[in-house]
Amino acid sequence: MTSREWPANLQVADDFRPHAFREFVLKIHQRCNLACDYCYVYTMGDDTWRDRPTRMSVDVVRTAAARIAEHADAHDLRSVRVVLHGGEPLLAGRDRLVEIIATLKRTIGRELRLAVQTNGVLLDEAMLDLFRAEGVEVGISLDGTGADNDRHRRYADGRGSAVAVERALGLLAAERYRAVFAGILCTVDIAADPLETYETLLRYRPKLIDFLLPHANWARPPVRPAEAGETAYGDWLVSIFDRWYDAPRIDTRVRILEEIISLVLGGASRSEQIGLSPVTVAVIESDGDIEQVDSLKSAYPGACATGLNVATDSFDRALRHPGIVARQLGAAALGPDCVSCPIHQWCGAGHYAHRYRPGSGFRNRSVYCADLARIITHVRRRVAADLVDQTGRRGE
Repeated sequence: MTSREWPANLQVADDFRPHAFREFVLKIHQRCNLACDYCYVYTMGDDTWRDRPTRMSVDVVRTAAARIAEHADAHDLRSVRVVLHGGEPLLAGRDRLVEIIATLKRTIGRELRLAVQTNGVLLDEAMLDLFRAEGVEVGISLDGTGADNDRHRRYADGRGSAVAVERALGLLAAERYRAVFAGILCTVDIAADPLETYETLLRYRPKLIDFLLPHANWARPPVRPAEAGETAYGDWLVSIFDRWYDAPRIDTRVRILEEIISLVLGGASRSEQIGLSPVTVAVIESDGDIEQVDSLKSAYPGACATGLNVATDSFDRALRHPGIVARQLGAAALGPDCVSCPIHQWCGAGHYAHRYRPGSGFRNRSVYCADLARIITHVRRRVAADLVDQTGRRGE
């Protein structure tokens, strides 16, 4: 966050204490072998990837690992999570991945939860054997049916990626690799049938489905055809919620729906998309720069920057950056429209990147405000009705 985007009237309590980072995203490869039309890294105006090394060097990996260990020691963290990311991390190659994983394990020492987030087109048995041997969880992206996926997730020459991704998901769904299958990311497309999308993803029996709203903001609003209505994204999620909630319990979790239920029952959220829980994620770019969560690249060029680098700066120093502080303050960082809203404790103004408006920064309601209100109030109504019903039955 640059100084021009930082709201001068934001109040930070004297007793505020930052929350330690617990998840670290390593951008081990800056390039991607797909050209998804909604990608926040390459299509939304931030071109900083062009000036960074294509691959994270061994030295940067070592230094980043040492900084993570230092941070964990300083805050007495029993475990940390490191996500290998990109671009497309598998472009680094199997040999480099072996070296990176070994360096992280050797240097960080404590309980280390490793994951890789991939588009899946390079995922094969050799890669999966490595991840299974090293205990690296694999998250993969697929946007529903082949036709729906290939509308957006294509190669640069226009070919769709679904066939390759479905092959990779077939491997992950097999018994041999199921232990490392973390789940599927799916970007919501209101042009796709929600139930068909959900049923397609369920076929692979993932542990988790994470539906993501497309990154958008008040300068670049989401696609919203007039005939779809102002709550089209919320309606899409409501359809899936009803199908998921009414079905016999299955092993597959749906993150955003679970988070909303947790919030309306008085619990906390662990997702950036919703709620007021402090964000405890730091990104390390391929040159060692420490950045905020990289989805902020969808706002404006340099929105993620902190001016810090693992070669010279600790993660504790990053905790004092205004952008990090703002995302750990909870309701104190919300704008007046949100504070006066009766569901702001559950909504939390949505994803931080979706609040951006040129001239006023991030202290705004979400560009998906009406959609979030639609799904939250629907979930709350249904859960409340069930609680009343169960209470009545217990009293009989």
